[in-house]
Amino acid sequence: MRDLIIYLIGINVVTFFIYGIDKWKARRGKWRIPEDTLIWLAIADGSIGALLGMYLFRHKTQHKKFTLGIPAIILVQAVIVYFFLK
Repeated sequence: MRDLIIYLIGINVVTFFIYGIDKWKARRGKWRIPEDTLIWLAIADGSIGALLGMYLFRHKTQHKKFTLGIPAIILVQAVIVYFFLK
């Protein structure tokens, strides 16, 4: 259980910072992190970090793929946790 908690904290922190880095790169016209990578980080349990990064950095908030997709990923993950703990 301890390892799972460490993983979840780690993946969410990494995902949050990756969203911030991508926003920084977008403002400077530099090479960007692919959208698929951002989505896969959320799927890999970094969805809370992705959501926080989206709104704190105001990044990808105009893309339905993210504004609908990230909350949908969180919902699916919550349902999985609910049935796993039930």
